[in-house]
Amino acid sequence: MCAQLVSQTVALGERSYPIHIGSALLQRGDLLLPHIRSKKAVVVSNTTVAPLYLETLSATLRAGGVEVLPVILPDGEQYKTWETLNQIFDALLRQHCERKTPLLALGGGVIGDMGGFAAACYQRGMPFIQIPTTLLAMVDSSVGGKTAINHPLGKNMIGAFYQPRLVLADIDTLNTLPERELRAGIAEIIKYGLIRDAGFIDWLEAHLPALLARDSTALMQAVARSCAHKAEVVAADERESGERALLNLGHTFGHAIETGLGYGSWLHGEAVAAGSVMAARLSQNLGWLSSDEVARVEAIFAAAGLPVRGAKLGAARYLELMRHDKKVADGRLRLVLLKGLGQAVLSEAASEAQICEAIAACC
Repeated sequence: MCAQLVSQTVALGERSYPIHIGSALLQRGDLLLPHIRSKKAVVVSNTTVAPLYLETLSATLRAGGVEVLPVILPDGEQYKTWETLNQIFDALLRQHCERKTPLLALGGGVIGDMGGFAAACYQRGMPFIQIPTTLLAMVDSSVGGKTAINHPLGKNMIGAFYQPRLVLADIDTLNTLPERELRAGIAEIIKYGLIRDAGFIDWLEAHLPALLARDSTALMQAVARSCAHKAEVVAADERESGERALLNLGHTFGHAIETGLGYGSWLHGEAVAAGSVMAARLSQNLGWLSSDEVARVEAIFAAAGLPVRGAKLGAARYLELMRHDKKVADGRLRLVLLKGLGQAVLSEAASEAQICEAIAACC
């Protein structure tokens, strides 16, 4: 157990909101209830997380006089669809939920994305609270207001920017996280070091064993440092018109893997790890990284137990899928690449031949 509480703020003027990171936070009505101004609340979760944590959260809400309306969805990236999203809308309508009724997303990135998208759409916007229970969701998807569902032709292509009122990250929920999911979350933590914090790479190399062992102090530090980076970038570029796009290191390649293999075959963090290695290799092809730096990128992902080789889809199929990426502008593929460790750039400098060469080398 880790008694420490770290609180941060995503500074967006009147829409600013807190991120609370700590232990036993699901029981902290003092942190949660001030953001609920209704006598009932909808809690969206899934069949894996709900049996573990829904009752604890519900007890906290009921103690504050709030009726809980649970919506339990199937678990998995393959259910991040219109059909599943409609299950949320069906429940909201059946329960006569109003515009002021808050929606709480209790789960990982899929639940957070779908819950947020539903909140953005229902009656054109209802209060939304993120309660992430996976490491990946804590350090990335719960912060910043990106909500979406998948389409067969592309991942996260249908959605909205919709900021939560609160992010409540209870580190204790990571104790029940499957090992594979834990490692996938570490991929997104490594990403922050690669794009903007070279000192964080040093720290991660030294503390990976502690993170993999679920040491609460190490997890708190990693989550807090990652969220600080995410909050700073979102405050500067909420709608991803510039700097925020750099947070997508490895994602263009990675989304191609997820879409090409079928959603749920690889975890998102696994695809990001392999995609980040591809981006590093392409950066080397452009003369921006040394072979030693690329080897270091591979080594840290490998040490975390993450894939450093991509799926064998073929370079042509990768390019086809990557052209659906949200960073494509005027038909040109823009990629997040590295001009050094801790120094990411959004670039159109790579030719298709260079991209194909990097894909082939990493598959």
